[in-house]
Amino acid sequence: MQKTVLAMILLIFGLSLKAQNTDHLQWTAILQKYVSNDGHVDYKSLKKDSSSLTKYINYLGENTPKDNWSNQEILAYWINAYNALTVDLILRHYPIESIKDIKNPWEQRLWKLGNTWYNLDKIEHDILRKMNEARIHFAIVCASVSCPKLQNEAYEASKLEAQLTKATKEFLNDPTKNYISHNGLELSKIFQWFTKDFKQNGSLIDFLNQYSDINISENAKIKYKEYNWSLNE
Repeated sequence: MQKTVLAMILLIFGLSLKAQNTDHLQWTAILQKYVSNDGHVDYKSLKKDSSSLTKYINYLGENTPKDNWSNQEILAYWINAYNALTVDLILRHYPIESIKDIKNPWEQRLWKLGNTWYNLDKIEHDILRKMNEARIHFAIVCASVSCPKLQNEAYEASKLEAQLTKATKEFLNDPTKNYISHNGLELSKIFQWFTKDFKQNGSLIDFLNQYSDINISENAKIKYKEYNWSLNE
């Protein structure tokens, strides 16, 4: 009898640990309340409710990735962390017109997750970009008009593939972000800044053709659009 009870306790404990790996419901609740379907953020209202974001960031700090987490769980964690910390950075300085109004915005080591202090650069370049998933560039946001839009749901391991594909297709085929024709492209500077990431399994055109609504010629001429750093509100 005692062994049965102990087994049940361990089973329940194990399930609760697994649930924690993917529990980003707090972040989804914030996003659905303060982010529109087209990615505009109501920073003014969220600033009044900043305690909800602080609570979620504290949760992230107490539940950092473990060795037994899957690649999808780790990716989802760090994408959500990057976006939540970006929003928190904006709220710390709001009202502002651009993230670039903040001194060294991506280098400020303001957040402790587990035993480590992080800035946005560390999460993007030392963690996410080293996971060999180029689509993270359309999932993480820089709080600017020319960035990929902030989705109004958290990234979750169980549906990460579909979420990353959706974010990539939406960004690439948005005419305000990219102009695409068979023979000519005017692309977001994201494709210029991180071109190496998009050439892991072929050319940049090969990558684009996986997600573009229009078939692009291998010989298409490429130009890059000016980046609008105005706040995404």
